[in-house]
Order: sequence, then structure tokens, then C-alpha cells
Amino acid sequence: MQDQRLIFKLAISAEKYLSVYKGHANKISTIASDGRRIEFSADNVRQFLTHDGIYGVFEMLITAEQKFLSIRRLR
Repeated sequence: MQDQRLIFKLAISAEKYLSVYKGHANKISTIASDGRRIEFSADNVRQFLTHDGIYGVFEMLITAEQKFLSIRRLR
């Protein structure tokens, strides 16, 4: 089996993401464009955090075994 590409949107306010820093949350759960529910570590998107939060459309690559490889913002 080969690596999988997941496309999804995120709209997380800075206040909501603050719960990660406070230790109340460490996972993000969302729906990919193909309808699959995905859950991943909030640390994977920390690089996209601004004063407003994390907003945009993202592409995540995972292995056939569901292991995280990379993430990038598409728009």
C-alpha cells in the first residue's frame, strides 16, 4: 500500500488553540474532504499558528499504516 494524501480545512481560533498550551487538549479531530474523520496531534499544526489562530486548507501525508509524514498549507 502507498502513502495517503488527506485534504482538510481548519478554523481554530487562537483562544481555542490555547487549550493545547494549558494541557487540556492535544488532539485535533476534523473531517477530510473525502469524508473520513481524521485525528492528529495538535503539535503537527503548531507551525501554522498566528495571533488569529489556525485557518486554511491543508494537505497531510500519512503512511499506509496511518503514521504522520508531513503537512502543508494549500491556501
